[in-house]
Amino acid sequence: MKVKNTLFSLVLLSLLSLAGFSQAAPPNIIMETSKGTIEIELFDTKAPITCQNFRQYTQEKYFDGLIFHRVIPGFMIQGGGFEPGMKKRRGRDPIINEANNGLKNKRGTLSMARTNDVNSATGQFFLNVKDNRSLDHRSMRRSEYGYAVFGKVVTGMEVADAIVNTPRGRKGMHNDVPKKDILIIKMYEKIK
Repeated sequence: MKVKNTLFSLVLLSLLSLAGFSQAAPPNIIMETSKGTIEIELFDTKAPITCQNFRQYTQEKYFDGLIFHRVIPGFMIQGGGFEPGMKKRRGRDPIINEANNGLKNKRGTLSMARTNDVNSATGQFFLNVKDNRSLDHRSMRRSEYGYAVFGKVVTGMEVADAIVNTPRGRKGMHNDVPKKDILIIKMYEKIK
């Protein structure tokens, strides 16, 4: 009897799936900053490893209290790695680069920041404030591998524009640092 019920359940789930019934999409991410709120949709299907990594950092409250530490007008804003005073926050182990997922670094998309090592992304991310085709995946060569796009801004692009246009300067070895800290106050998954 137990086997029949299990078999029935599997068949029913398969039929519901074929009929277009599927699990609800994962929740969007809300990023509250000192300049306003940004809502982000993650591309869980196209960049599953990257999205799971970003969601885990969000759930662990890793991003809360960090700053946007690099802002370049006509390019992008970067966060996810430094506390006020440019104190580095250590992330988890690096993840595999999913830049070859077909997504492009267009205005309003989020991508993972990394070093010259293709698979070095941890918690740092950037938000493109213009189309940045030079950051797209072009080949498997290290110099052309690109940066993994994993999400897009749903609402709040005006906040990103305000952040990128803030006065900036140099702090220690870092260029393009906002002169006044721009905080990620908190990030969390949106309740549906």
